Amino acid sequence: QEQLVESGGGLVQPGGSLRLPCAASGSIFGLTAMGWYRQAPGGQRELVARISMDGSTNYTDSVKGQFTISRDNAKNTAYLQMVSLKPEDTAVYYCHSNRRPGLWGHGTQVTVSS
Repeated sequence: QEQLVESGGGLVQPGGSLRLPCAASGSIFGLTAMGWYRQAPGGQRELVARISMDGSTNYTDSVKGQFTISRDNAKNTAYLQMVSLKPEDTAVYYCHSNRRPGLWGHGTQVTVSS
């Protein structure tokens, strides 16, 4: 069964850090780009970072220098390292595979609050 499983979210104080793993089925991870999206309360889902199969990355402007996306092809896992978190980073975070555009996991909630 193809699936994406995000984890690692939680409640963190402003300025804190989190690392989000996304475990993917091998059939939808290899030889394709992976992305991290987020959806804030009342907002639309937005792309925050993407990593291609060769490791090149791009980020939305609001997270450049703050978030780092990476991938471990041996483990079929993508990661989103987030530092200096702000309340506006509060959202449900989802990973995504270009190989299955319509497939989404349950996401992981990140709440940044004091």
